[in-house]
Amino acid sequence: MIRRPTILDVAARAGVSKSTVSLVLQGSKQVRPETREAVEKAMAEIGYVYNRAAANLRSASVGLVGLVINDLRNPFFTEFATSLQMALAAEGYATVIANSDEDAELQAKLVGSMIEHGVSALVISPAYGAASDTFDQLARTGLPVLQVLRKMDERTSIFPFASFDYASGSAKATRHLLEQGAASVAFVGGLPGRAITRERKSGWREVLKAEGIEEIALHGKSSRAFGMQAADQLMADYPDVDAALCFNDLVALGLMAGFARAERPVGSGFHVVGFDDIEEAAQSWPQLSSVACDISGFARDTAARLLHWMVEGQRPEPEFRSPVRLISRASSLGPTE
Repeated sequence: MIRRPTILDVAARAGVSKSTVSLVLQGSKQVRPETREAVEKAMAEIGYVYNRAAANLRSASVGLVGLVINDLRNPFFTEFATSLQMALAAEGYATVIANSDEDAELQAKLVGSMIEHGVSALVISPAYGAASDTFDQLARTGLPVLQVLRKMDERTSIFPFASFDYASGSAKATRHLLEQGAASVAFVGGLPGRAITRERKSGWREVLKAEGIEEIALHGKSSRAFGMQAADQLMADYPDVDAALCFNDLVALGLMAGFARAERPVGSGFHVVGFDDIEEAAQSWPQLSSVACDISGFARDTAARLLHWMVEGQRPEPEFRSPVRLISRASSLGPTE
């Protein structure tokens, strides 16, 4: 029996994504005329016949994008998920959001369920752990898939990756702390051995090496609880350390709370900079200096890159880094008059 051509055959012949072919078949105005012409030509060449009845049964999933996040409890990731969902909604796409809770096995199940329910594309901030079960099944679908904020699969030609320029940010923060008079800057937070920890330490390490300053790092979970614990350890074991660059703002807020509990001033006697600039950084006391990642802008850019891939069939560049900036507040500058 001769196999009937499928939508995947059309996509391969036209050099576009499956989602683009679907949009052409639906008569979407989002598709450029030259792209539509290429798809229609491919359909004619391979003898593809559109089964409208079957398509109507699938119509509920048209324009559905999957979003899997490693930790929606973290406000940094929550803001990204919310901003991405709103950006996609503005273009007429619905988003199915799932929290993997840093569980790679659960993540694979969530992704499998989204594939079964017919998502047209997927964005994933992956959980740590074995990622092959997740990404291998995605590779078999041919769906547009973006890795964001964490790179757990090295096949960026298939799964393009986008994040922030963390190395530049940590270097800026470290230089700032030294300019405020700090003699020793510790790095606090982040689990050792993880790429994201290495990235956020790299700029700090380069600046300290150039200045001939000893590296002191306290690693642990990226949480307030660890930040409070680290404050006690710094005061007890490293009395000469007078500044800290924290893995993220949650650790920094916990660190400041630990110093406040010990009645040690932060900002003048001890300088602190966090990472991510979540909303609470400007609302804490003292206000927290932080390496700002424009997460809302990053989410909008992610949506644009994904839609361009889905509609025009143009895969984004393998790796993209968004710039960051340092926002200096009282936790590193000291009290203002």
